[in-house]
This record gives sequence, C-alpha cells and structure tokens, in this order.
Amino acid sequence: MVLGEGHQRFIQTMMIRGIVNEQEAKTLHHHCCEVHKEHYVADKLEEFIQVVNSKLESLNMQIRTRASEDDGMTCYALVNTANNELTRMSSDYADNELELFRRTLDLIMSSDDSTASSTDILNMADSLQTRKLTKSAAECLLKRLVSDDWLVEKQGDYSLSTRCVMDMEPYIRTMYDDEQVKVCYVCHCLAFKCQICANPLCTVKIHNPCAEKYFKKKPVQRCPGCSELWPNEVREGRQSVSQRQR
Repeated sequence: MVLGEGHQRFIQTMMIRGIVNEQEAKTLHHHCCEVHKEHYVADKLEEFIQVVNSKLESLNMQIRTRASEDDGMTCYALVNTANNELTRMSSDYADNELELFRRTLDLIMSSDDSTASSTDILNMADSLQTRKLTKSAAECLLKRLVSDDWLVEKQGDYSLSTRCVMDMEPYIRTMYDDEQVKVCYVCHCLAFKCQICANPLCTVKIHNPCAEKYFKKKPVQRCPGCSELWPNEVREGRQSVSQRQR
C-alpha cells in the first residue's frame, strides 16, 4: 500500500497529540481518508497504521498500541524506537529540564509504588549538574510535564503516563537493571501500576486490567508462577485473601 496524503496527515496529527485512545484513532483514520478523498475501510485501521509505520521506521519512530495500566483501554502512541536518549523530549525541553526529568524517572524506578513525591523532585532542582532550577521553575516544569502527558500527578505524587511508558520503554529497559524494571507476566509489557505475588520467592507481577482478564474464568485465583493463592483484589466481585498492590 502506497503512503498517501491521508497517512501523512495521520502522522502529523500523532506528532502533535502523541497519544490517542482507540476511538480517537478510528475517528482520525476516517477523517484523514475523508479529507484527502482516499479509500476508507472502517476495519482496516491496523493496515493503515502498518503503512504509516513503514514511513516512520527510518526516523526511529513507530505508532504502537498498548492497554492503559489504569483501565485496560487500548491506546495508540507515537513512540521513539531508539533506546539511548530521550529523543522525543529533546526538542521541547532544555538540558536542565531533561536532567530533572531523568532524576524524577530515577526516583520512580527505585520506589516501591512507582511514584515520586513533589517534595523529593523539587529538592533536586538546585543540585542539577547542567544548570540549577529555582523551585518555581521546577514547579512550572512539573505542570508542563503533566500537561504534555509525560507524567501523571495525584495528590502530590508523580507517576509515568501511559504515553511515557510506551515511548520510554526502550530507554527504561536499557538504562535500568532487572530488579528495577517490572514486567507484567501476562502481557510482557512494563508494569508500574501492578499487583504482585505475596510469595517472597516469586517474581510475578500483573497489571490490574491484565489480572482481571487472566483470573476472569478461573474458579480459584492462583499465581501463574508459583501456584500460591493470589493475594490481590481482582474486579468483578471476586473474593481476595488480602490486598498487596504496587
């Protein structure tokens, strides 16, 4: 399939928006084809994206799909496939802002609950090696990172957004050791908001939406790794032994 003007408009829109949900992707697909009077088939979104990705490959970029860790909804994101730098962010943020983001990422990766407090982040602002940031400048940067959909803020704690997890996955897998990088047993994607097995000798971790799907038809919830009773609460009214989520 030849790359048409509709594909190019799709790429341009994704470069601006970064991430869309499944319905938004379908609507955008239809819009791009309609505007440029190109053949549109509703159930051919994946084939359409394959053509788009053939163009993006040489730019070390790709449109990927992944279920949100929060609600399991499918998302489409334009991601960086290079694994050594924060490529997508380098044109939008200054060097000291990127340094603070990297340090924030370090805090998130080393924490038990995959979050970093605003206090800990702001305390690092005046010790940056590139150039110090004032507290007010750091606060503005955090707001911008949330607005640009790289971070999520909840009650003063910051975590990685779905877009960030998708875009930064190669970087995270390269820069952090295996003990810091959590991977979902079911979908094999990075896991930040996940449930873990209570067995201290077991390393199984499962996204909340993945756990819901995995245990849906099982009469007894047992860890797929060690067969111990699964201690976490799973939706749809299933009974849990206890709750231990990260």
